[in-house]
Amino acid sequence: MKTNQTILATCYAINPYKGSEDAMGWNFVYQIARFRKVFVVTRENNKTHIEKYMKENPDPLYQNMNFLYFDLPYWMRFWKKGGRGALLYYYLWQRGIVSFVKKQKVDFDIAHNVNFHNDWTPSFLWKLKKPLVWGPVGHHPLIPKQYLKDYSQKYFLKDRLTWMVKNFFWKLSPSLKKTVQHSNHIWCMNSGVPEKLKVKKDQYSLYPSVASEDFYQKDEVTVKSDFAVISVGRFVPLKGFDLTIRSFIQFISALSEEEKSKCKLILVGTGEQKQFYKDLIQENNAENYIEIIEWIDRRELMKMYEQASVFLFPSHEGAGMVVPEALSFGLPVVCLQNEGPGEFITEKCGFTVPQQEYDQTVTELSDSLMKLFSNKDLKQKMSIEARKHYLDRFSWEKRGNHLNTIYNQI
Repeated sequence: MKTNQTILATCYAINPYKGSEDAMGWNFVYQIARFRKVFVVTRENNKTHIEKYMKENPDPLYQNMNFLYFDLPYWMRFWKKGGRGALLYYYLWQRGIVSFVKKQKVDFDIAHNVNFHNDWTPSFLWKLKKPLVWGPVGHHPLIPKQYLKDYSQKYFLKDRLTWMVKNFFWKLSPSLKKTVQHSNHIWCMNSGVPEKLKVKKDQYSLYPSVASEDFYQKDEVTVKSDFAVISVGRFVPLKGFDLTIRSFIQFISALSEEEKSKCKLILVGTGEQKQFYKDLIQENNAENYIEIIEWIDRRELMKMYEQASVFLFPSHEGAGMVVPEALSFGLPVVCLQNEGPGEFITEKCGFTVPQQEYDQTVTELSDSLMKLFSNKDLKQKMSIEARKHYLDRFSWEKRGNHLNTIYNQI
């Protein structure tokens, strides 16, 4: 085991106080530090959060972590506002890292481009002339047009334009071709990546990137008498909350009044489509059965997972950070059969519904809820399997072990 290697990891987004991409950045760096020393290059705006967290949560592993903060000069980033322009800035930031690292005279053995997680944005770390690990890298497939019928033409055009840009990079970007060519190992987080990038078999591993801390930490999954369905995420078309709402409404419409009283759908999130979803709920007179909760403290969210029975998540994305969280609480997952959540679960711990005609998708999602509601034994079996699946595949320690294997092979 070559634990004396030093890793140079670039993490554009890293904040231990946040979820999603920022949390992944922090957890990946922490897992690298379990086995090796790591120099982490990240943006200057992450410094305060990192230092505050390390002060509040002392840990001997921090001795293996060294942070280097880098940003492009103001004249190259004044136009960036929040998420607007993030991908262009990331591209330029990646290019700038090479000369920054050279100036720091950092002594390292392996370069690792950790995040953003997409298969069309090149890395330039190969220019440092050291072995390169790229990833986890994800592929976000095109959203089938039938699932965008409720949303504005503007969103549809933006989605298709983004797809054209991606295709330009996949087919014509020399930088992307060089990234693939010079990567000693590519961690692919879904099956679309090796297919799209035409990666050689001995050059990649196929393994989910998303993981979760174990907030549940109980030996057994508790049996719930009520049937609370939960879904978590930003209210944007990508997340498929229109399918969530419609399938739940179709499900409860088939129940008796007494059965309905035991059922509830809780949507945790907010975003640009919030009013559309509220209107959809009102039009179907479902206000008594569907509740929208704005973003809440993560500890409160964990309590809500604990009270829930099922996680309904028909998202079109190629990842889904919330799925491992749900599995850790022993929640069976109902999702679409796609390259994201659909590849994270098995038939033992949930249901995947094929991408097909819109109304048929709603019906099959609804039928999956009905199976779990009407068959208590099945729900309990799937809950036990969901918890088991989390422990086998979705803890952060598993991600760290996989990283360690990759580095050892190099």
